[in-house]
Amino acid sequence: MHIHILGICGTFMGGLAVLAKQAGYTVTGCDANVYPPMSTQLREQGIELIEGYHSDQLATNIDLYVIGNVISRGNELMEAILNRGLPYCSGPQWMGDNILSNKWVLAVAGTHGKTTTSAMLAWILEDAGYTPGFLIGGVPNNFGISARLGGQPGESSDFFVIEADEYDSAFFDKRSKFVHYHAKTAILNNLEFDHADIFPDLAAIETQFHHLVRTIPGIGQLIVNGQEAALHRVLARGCWSEHVFFGISDGWHYASDEVRFEERSIGQLDWNLQGEHNRQNALAAIAAAHHVGITPEQALAALGRFKNVKRRMEVRGMVDNITVYDDFAHHPTAIATTIAGLRKKVGTARILAILEPRSNTMKIGSMKAALPDSLKEADLIFAYGANSGKDALGWDLTESLAPLGKRAASFTNLSALQDAIVAEAKSGDQILIMSNGGFGGIHQKVLDGLAR
Repeated sequence: MHIHILGICGTFMGGLAVLAKQAGYTVTGCDANVYPPMSTQLREQGIELIEGYHSDQLATNIDLYVIGNVISRGNELMEAILNRGLPYCSGPQWMGDNILSNKWVLAVAGTHGKTTTSAMLAWILEDAGYTPGFLIGGVPNNFGISARLGGQPGESSDFFVIEADEYDSAFFDKRSKFVHYHAKTAILNNLEFDHADIFPDLAAIETQFHHLVRTIPGIGQLIVNGQEAALHRVLARGCWSEHVFFGISDGWHYASDEVRFEERSIGQLDWNLQGEHNRQNALAAIAAAHHVGITPEQALAALGRFKNVKRRMEVRGMVDNITVYDDFAHHPTAIATTIAGLRKKVGTARILAILEPRSNTMKIGSMKAALPDSLKEADLIFAYGANSGKDALGWDLTESLAPLGKRAASFTNLSALQDAIVAEAKSGDQILIMSNGGFGGIHQKVLDGLAR
């Protein structure tokens, strides 16, 4: 069967393409921006990529069009598919029907920490010999890939770990992606307002999480952050499955750096990751692994060998005792948490926070009032906002950062930003670059500038 994927270079759709190829499908795809690293990864898998959405792509012998959620009405190829009555479905629906059916799906949902927690969980299962399949919105360093079918050679795995996003599935299916996955084990990591481009308020997102809860079977299990009032409200709307909490004494929690389940002592977590958020992610992963039969002691030992995910406090280089980090943080809560984790690690060393607010939520300005407080633990703040093009901000970045005073500076030119960072940095500084995009390759440009 030949599937053609529209929007193939996105993180989710690119992972879907890899899985489909591994499952024996003929896979091609198209995107408006076909560029490395995703284009390279896909071509290495033997997947043909086409630049643009021209309707002449219908000339090939395609059985099904799989539509990414970046596609909207008015797209030339999509309009041709609709006009000719050709078969199509959303990416999440295709995943649910063709990859996840008949598997024990472990889904990781939440506003923050989905990628890291999914990577932890997949690694715990791998370390225990379960050889899980997975689709993760980043590249776990323990695996070096973001998606695989799993299983021993010649066999398929019974288990699949998936990062379960609440974003909508497609322009024709406004349900959240995660309702298509039919999880048996589901982590609800946290819940805050996000995706302001499609959700009017937190209550609307809570409704989507309620829909997820409705899909979990009675023999399944929900692992829920007990510290989150929003998640308690979700459960109060109805829950038909066993559920356990983490982060509170009635479930999986920490006491004096010791992992405990209720009154039972499990052991200590000995690893290199920083931050309370990662400790909570670990609790969720341990609990989910326990649901599939892995002892907490096994899970703790596996996490001691966990290598984190690319772009999660990833050290990109060091020049003259100046360290440059890359991190995916883009929501104010994630920004504050990331800076706090680095502060705990480096003590009184100067932190230069470099931020590109480029998510859809950030670009429309719904989170701009929370930015100054999220950056307050940094010593200096350098922020970049394009003033034209698809990534342009719809608000005044300088005005938003004004409460930070002279510690903050904003830029609309990447070269000027790079020069300012290099001019300010001195030995011992920690340069933390935060963006959910490529940020114009500024990480290497800053390192090169420091080296000069």
